[in-house]
Amino acid sequence: MTETTDEGVSTPTAIDWRMSASLEDVPRGDSELAEVTSLEQAVRAWAGLDRELQSRARLAPDRPIDLDGAMTAMFTGQAIAMLVKRLPPSYPA
Repeated sequence: MTETTDEGVSTPTAIDWRMSASLEDVPRGDSELAEVTSLEQAVRAWAGLDRELQSRARLAPDRPIDLDGAMTAMFTGQAIAMLVKRLPPSYPA
């Protein structure tokens, strides 16, 4: 998805970091239940995993995200790492 400015130039649509997303294939105690949270929190949780778990994890946002011109509905590995680089600044609670 793109937005067109008054000058007719297309720019990528901003990522909705508040949408629901699930971080899948990550062990949680005795199970591997998907954790459903906001996209921002799921990406931050992925960033905190060790490399082995990062390589196994899958991120499923509530709806596809425009990532460098490609609508993507499921993220793994380096695609999630690209989202980490685009995270908004975190604020203390």
